Amino acid sequence: MPTVESPTLESQCLPFSSIPHTSQLFSDFLHHFDKVKAFYARPPLQLDWWQQEIQKIQYPAERRKAVAAILERQNRAFGAGEKTLSNIDRLRQGAPAMVTGQQVGLFGGPLLVLLKGITAALLAEQAGAVPVFWLATEDHDLAEINTANFPAGDQAQRFTLNSPHTDGAPVGTIALNDDVAALVAQLEGLYGRSEISELLAQAYSSGQTFGTAFARFYAKVFAGLGMVLLDPLDPELHRIAQPLYRAALEKSAEINHALQQRNSELEAAGYHAQVKITPSHTLSFYLEDGARTPIRHHENTFLIGERRLSAADLLQETERCPERFSANVLLRPLIQDWLLPTISYIGGPAEIAYFAQIEVVYRSLAGRVTPVLPRIFATLIEPRMAKLLDRYQLSLTDLFNGPEKTRELVAGRALPDSILASFDAASEHLEKALALIRAPLEDLDKTLIDAAENAGAKMRYQLQGIRDKAARAEGRKNSEVLRHADELSNALYPNKSLQEREVSGAYFLLKYGMGVLDEIKAAVRPGCGEHQIIRIQTV
Repeated sequence: MPTVESPTLESQCLPFSSIPHTSQLFSDFLHHFDKVKAFYARPPLQLDWWQQEIQKIQYPAERRKAVAAILERQNRAFGAGEKTLSNIDRLRQGAPAMVTGQQVGLFGGPLLVLLKGITAALLAEQAGAVPVFWLATEDHDLAEINTANFPAGDQAQRFTLNSPHTDGAPVGTIALNDDVAALVAQLEGLYGRSEISELLAQAYSSGQTFGTAFARFYAKVFAGLGMVLLDPLDPELHRIAQPLYRAALEKSAEINHALQQRNSELEAAGYHAQVKITPSHTLSFYLEDGARTPIRHHENTFLIGERRLSAADLLQETERCPERFSANVLLRPLIQDWLLPTISYIGGPAEIAYFAQIEVVYRSLAGRVTPVLPRIFATLIEPRMAKLLDRYQLSLTDLFNGPEKTRELVAGRALPDSILASFDAASEHLEKALALIRAPLEDLDKTLIDAAENAGAKMRYQLQGIRDKAARAEGRKNSEVLRHADELSNALYPNKSLQEREVSGAYFLLKYGMGVLDEIKAAVRPGCGEHQIIRIQTV
């Protein structure tokens, strides 16, 4: 069994203002909370309110006992370690929960799953809480979770598992077929046999579901964090949450009106509504013929697909078969809080945007509005990528213009010194020439200054254009330069998206071992509040 590289990590902060596609709502949530305080329970970066929030939690002792028993059963089945089982006992004895969650992606999903787990563990330590990871097994979009991306030089190694299933089935019910063994073997061929490859082989085996495989993998990976995993597909959990499913449907018209009003308020404030709401929306799905089907209003009745039910009949269904009901993204946090004594939920930008809408749902159905906190955001830079960045004098933000621009930039930095020096000299001469005429023109006619500036800008643009053409010519001659550019894009800004959303977390575990989790936890800067750039240094 090969020895994985031993990493040490160091980090720096990158402002979200430097990152493409950062929404105004998320930016103001982090940095100008006064602008969004009407939509959220508490500011995100002032963590001195734990005790105040704990005192607001209403969580009956019988429910605590029942949920703890289910969590113990589930986590023992997943193969949880002693620290997790001890945390379940702490929950049973009265501890609050620090909750996060994610879709149950192939091979453990993207890097952000690791970052969410680390955030929940760190904040749980601060608050005296238990970290809980909600497995989104009830989601029904298989195409969002059945692919995993692993960097492989200047290309991406993409793994996809197409398991037979009913369209619209909850992903936690979809079994992995025999093809998964070949995918695991491919991974082992790429990275060698290791503790992590063996965990993947044990978890991702034929007959497991996407949910149980994900849970079995993270029961081991998150064992040192004491993470408690929760699978909401469990019928006993649905039975416990039945009163909330019923209440959400009883008040569906009121909630729908409040959500439409909230969406108007968000848009009037210059923000976006993450979930569009129509007059027929409810917050619930129903499992019909194995498919997760939205429940909709229609006049004074409800529709499940083409099936029409009266309000009384639908509410009776929640009593008769609560396991058939599930929450959409705007109700899910309230189900979480019904099942857990949640002190706070930890999410990314999209989840934080949901919470701006969910606040009105909380006011309709719950006694308190649960705060949402941002997870850790990070890009991990491996030693080879660090060397390439340094070699071409690049930063992460230079990659945000896309792979073609990155190719031009890298090729431009690789031009022969004599050509670079010539361009630098030409640029210097241009600036000196423009400076020489500025003062005389101002004395002659101040209105000529703008004309001179416009002309200067055009000259600079033309000079840069020639430089770009020279870079492209260098790229055509020097294939190594283009490979380096594509390596950087593929590893650090794949598919024009942040690494944490695209690259599998298992990639880093396979390369650096289980210890990389503790190293990331130690390297992150809790007070950063921005996107962190973490350099991996092997020793």
